[in-house]
Formats: sequence, structure tokens, C-alpha cells
Amino acid sequence: MSDGLPDLPDLLVGSYTATGGGTATGISLVQGGTATTVAVLDDPSFLAVSGDRVYAVSETAPGSVAAFRRTAAGLEHLWDAPAGGDAPCHVRVDPSGTLVVTNYVSGTVTAISLEQAESYAASVLASDGVVGTHGSADRIVVPDAAVATEVLPDVIGPDEDRQEGPHAHQSVATPDGTFLVADLGGDALHEFRIEPGPTFARVGVHHVAPGAGPRHMAWYDGDLIVAGELDGRVHRLRRDASGSFAVVAVAPTFSGEVGESLLSHIEVDHAGRVYVAVRGRDLVVVLDAADGGLSVIGSAPSGGTWPRHFARVPGHLLVANQMSDAVAVLPIGDDGVPGAAVAQIPVGTPTCVVPL
Repeated sequence: MSDGLPDLPDLLVGSYTATGGGTATGISLVQGGTATTVAVLDDPSFLAVSGDRVYAVSETAPGSVAAFRRTAAGLEHLWDAPAGGDAPCHVRVDPSGTLVVTNYVSGTVTAISLEQAESYAASVLASDGVVGTHGSADRIVVPDAAVATEVLPDVIGPDEDRQEGPHAHQSVATPDGTFLVADLGGDALHEFRIEPGPTFARVGVHHVAPGAGPRHMAWYDGDLIVAGELDGRVHRLRRDASGSFAVVAVAPTFSGEVGESLLSHIEVDHAGRVYVAVRGRDLVVVLDAADGGLSVIGSAPSGGTWPRHFARVPGHLLVANQMSDAVAVLPIGDDGVPGAAVAQIPVGTPTCVVPL
């Protein structure tokens, strides 16, 4: 269903390749509803865009991160860095000037100094043009001094299958110059500050409900909205006078047993509407957070199978349905609830969609 495709911005789509059991060959650029591979990379499951730079994890063991420059022709590869663990699943540019990478399997978080990485890559190319001093013959790998890795505490949750150890999933910056890492395995949010070096400074740990399995987070009106992958609930946390986060509201996203229904990505719009994807039930659920609480106002089919990630663009929600090999285009109604998919953009095993 690609007829009637609305006017959309160009998109970058991360995916799983054959390495991870997927059908893509790398990072895809979508223009006018057509996807083209612009960078060949193993399992680029999550992307971050900052200016003309694109950063992609390679969700492998051991994991790595690749940096690219956006050009008229696509993506120009610049440098690589170790992810500091196995199966990196999220990457983000932090206000500290570092690239923050979370490694799911290893339960580690890594900071890469962008200034040091860019400076090193430029010096290699300016000296004699020989790349790969610290890596392969055709790639620049940043030196260890530009990379710092922190291991999350070995705290486990009640789910013996999924919470046998720490599992770092996503990080978000706070308004306080720190950042939080969601630990799905330990039902905790670990707070850090990046110091020059880079080095990690531990600030604290904030606990979510046992068995919640915090995955992705978003801010609204000073509160942190957290998707519980394992309990099917959305949790609203507020920082108190002591600096700790306390839960002020919790809302289930569906009725019945959780089973294999797993929450994934979450976002909040300016009106306080919380969007969260539910894999297994293949839904996008919308909640209202505008009144200081959380309440479900509606839901809609995700337009495919296993909604791993989504992005909001004016008038539409773009859902990366991992097991449908397509990004579904859902119109957003006046009430904020998506309607049935009006188009499908074919992309192999999509896991992350970023509007440009």
C-alpha cells in the first residue's frame, strides 16, 4: 500500500541485516517513499542525527559505533569507535559533547568524545592519508583515550528470563546537566554526569516498579515518562526536593495479561499526548499527561507487525514495524489518536526511523 503517500520529509531508517536475522543491507535513505541503502553496516539498529552528522550503532558482539557525514550523495563514512560492550541498542548526542551509547547485553554505557574523535580522524587524513592506524586498512578507529565505559551495577529484577542482569537500553539528558540510563534488567534509572576526559561521575540511582523493565523515556512538563517494556505500563516520575525521582502516576496501556506484549518506543507531543508502541499486540497507544497524571485516550493498529520505533512528523506517525519489512504511515486525528495506515514504505526489517 504505497499509493497515496502523503508529502513526507526524507527519512533515515536503521535496520537489522543478515547478521541479526534481518533483511536489510545497512542504513536506508527514504525519499518519496523509496528506500535506498546509503551505508552498508551490520545491524545499524539505532541512529542519531546532529547537523550533518549521522551516528549509528552496530548491534553486534562486540558492538561498535560508526560516524557519517550527510552529503548530497548519501552518507560519507568518517570514523568508527568501540561501543564498550555487546549489542549496543541506542545512541545519542549529549550536551556534554559526547556520544552516549547504551549496550543491552553487556549492561554498559559508553561516552565517546566527539571533539577527540573528529580531531583524530582529521589528523589521520591530513598527515599521510593512511587510515586504519588503530583499525582495519580502510577505516579510522578512534583511540581508547576518547572513549570511557561504565558498567551498570549487577542488580536483577523479578523476571528471571529478562532480568538476570543489567541491560542498558536508552539514555536521555536531564535539565540538570546529567543523563539517565534505563536499566531494563535492574528496574532502575542510573544517573551520571560526564566529566572531561571523558569520564563518568555517578550521581545516583532511581528505582522503578519491580518487573517494569524500563526501556525508553521522554520528558513532559518537567516529569519523566517511562515505558515499562515488561509490565505493559507507562510510568510518570517526578524529581523531589532530595533529587530522587518518585512515581506520581502509572497507567496500563492495555487490558488483560501482559504475556508477550512488550512496550518499545515512547514520545510526548507539546499537548501532553504520550505515544507508546506495543509489540505483540501491534498497537500505538495514546495517553493524556496534560493534567499531571496519565490516562489512556485511545489506541490504533500500528499498521504492521512488531512496532519497534516510530517518529512523529506533522500530521502523521511513521511506525517502523520490524517484522513487516515496512514503515507504516498513520494519519494523526484532531484528538491525537492515529488512524489506519494510509501507506507502507518498504524497508527491510526497520528498527529506527529518523526524519531529516
